[in-house]
Amino acid sequence: MTDINQARILIVATDGFEQPELLVPLEQLRAKGAKVEVAAPDKTREPGVIVAWNGAAQPENWGEKVKVDRKLGEVKAADYDAIVLPGGAMNPDHLRVNQQAIALVKDFAAQGKIVAAICHAPWILVEAGLAKGRKMTSFASIKTDVQNAGATWLDEQVVTDQGIVTSRSPEDLDAFVAKIVEEVREGRHSRRAAA
Repeated sequence: MTDINQARILIVATDGFEQPELLVPLEQLRAKGAKVEVAAPDKTREPGVIVAWNGAAQPENWGEKVKVDRKLGEVKAADYDAIVLPGGAMNPDHLRVNQQAIALVKDFAAQGKIVAAICHAPWILVEAGLAKGRKMTSFASIKTDVQNAGATWLDEQVVTDQGIVTSRSPEDLDAFVAKIVEEVREGRHSRRAAA
């Protein structure tokens, strides 16, 4: 059992993350006292930062830059209480083919730590073998992908199954963050290891 103001949380993303799906958890979890770090793969558009995709931006859709605290290859699940995976279509699509990212997510799950994914980020959970036999949600466009991976897909703001937290879209962010806080307080979860 870990109070949120004692928690260490890792957000893993790369260029093209959905802007509010990284910034809202980052800001809200830090405001609650958690130590939150952002990790990204070595290769990004600009050294030391990742750049959001912001569909509302004009004329170009690249949004805010977020400082990267750690390289993906430097982080270990043992050092954190939870991992948060923002969505957007590009970000999880790149991360689900990144073997370091998949291995890290599997390690969080194997250690019974909180794994939270929103929007398209459940693609990463599918790739890590964490969907089968679970209740999950996601952005509606990847519902079939999640179901084909063996999950029961629910159209709800936030779905939790043995410490795996999923949400649908930026509209669900407050519920998503609240559930991460609740799950961190509950502590480690027993679950089958990722395949």
